[in-house]
Amino acid sequence: MKIIEAKDITNAVKKMCIKAAHELPSDVLLAIKKSQTKQKGIAKHLTALMLENAKIAKTEMYPLCQDTGTAILFVEIGSEIFIKGNITKAINDGVKQGYKEGYLRKSIVKDPLFKRKNTNDNTPAIIHYSFAEGNKLKISLLLKGAGSENKSILKMFAPSASIQDIKDFILSAVRTAGASACPPFVVGIGIGGNFERSAQLAKKALLRKINNFNKNKLYAGLEKDLLKEINKTNIGPQGLGGNISALGVFIEQEPCHTASLPVSVNISCHVSRHIKEVL
Repeated sequence: MKIIEAKDITNAVKKMCIKAAHELPSDVLLAIKKSQTKQKGIAKHLTALMLENAKIAKTEMYPLCQDTGTAILFVEIGSEIFIKGNITKAINDGVKQGYKEGYLRKSIVKDPLFKRKNTNDNTPAIIHYSFAEGNKLKISLLLKGAGSENKSILKMFAPSASIQDIKDFILSAVRTAGASACPPFVVGIGIGGNFERSAQLAKKALLRKINNFNKNKLYAGLEKDLLKEINKTNIGPQGLGGNISALGVFIEQEPCHTASLPVSVNISCHVSRHIKEVL
């Protein structure tokens, strides 16, 4: 039995928050560089500015975006480990320390409706736990800004809905997001499960690396088709037009009830901040 100390989890999450806020994942950075070669005019210029922003953020330790987001974690717990301490507290302590030591903007309010007072430490984090075999603790972190998050949408389709109905819904969500979600986007899609699970799947999809298509050929084909269609919308960088409006489209799917077909869309801006750590 492998023992993992709560303090080690805290330290790992702290470092992850700081790094994710200042450094684009290599796959996202490469996708933006490739997109620049396909752009023209103002779109090419804006893409160059995105790359310059990423370089300055990494080398001079400035946040990639002023909205340093909500900390969202997917935590996979191995069956052969023992966590010494409270894992939820350890994760939230890591977020607190990361946002304080990284001088990151704290954006979480304690009450969503009546008393929107800032918690001043960007907690509580949103944590999704799962369990697996083995002796590892896998932590995946997303820092999700509100601009793109506010464009999330979910629809409960009838099972008779066609593939085209699903595609039209997703394309409509992307068009509605437009400039407000700071394109070029990374689009996460959850299909199946139930009401809340489809939304979680859409969020989880944003952890995938660019060009890491679905293992199921049918869903991989749908991802590629949607990417082509989104890039025909002419939304472009920051909504000012261009050949590339999305860097990637990813679908996570699960079984669902025979009378139901939930579909969720969760859009990330071009600053797609995700990072993984294994303890």
